[in-house]
Amino acid sequence: MAEKIAVYPGTFDPMTLGHFDLIRRAAALYSKLVVAVAATSVKSGAMFDAEARMAMIREDVKKVGLKNVVVAKLDTLLVDFCRSRQARVVIRGVRVYSDFEYEFQMALTNRKLAPEIETLFMMPSENLAYVSSSTVREIARYGGDLSSMVTPTVMAHLKDVK
Repeated sequence: MAEKIAVYPGTFDPMTLGHFDLIRRAAALYSKLVVAVAATSVKSGAMFDAEARMAMIREDVKKVGLKNVVVAKLDTLLVDFCRSRQARVVIRGVRVYSDFEYEFQMALTNRKLAPEIETLFMMPSENLAYVSSSTVREIARYGGDLSSMVTPTVMAHLKDVK
């Protein structure tokens, strides 16, 4: 049987517990999950470069024993990245309706570019639906408690950033 490969793309700046929830759940659905970390972040207030973001995700994935998860840099069109890895599914997290509007537009664009690649929308666990990277960045800048929003690995790296 062919390997079922999915790609979960994002900036992950930083990775939240919501992101990590989706990584764990998607890894249970596919024989291989590629977490595709955007090479550059176009979002205002970026905290970490791609290498640091990738390293944190790798560390957390290793800690929980997700052997079918690999982390790679995304520095091309997402559909080209998926094709190069023989992935037929893109995982996208949707927390609120406004997320869906943007993600739906991107999914339709990707479908136009690569009709063979499907987009699967996943919701984070309800206790994590309020968490976003931009919220984490804002709280981190003011030294707030992030223990309910990020992994201990990310928390340790955030202490060095203001």
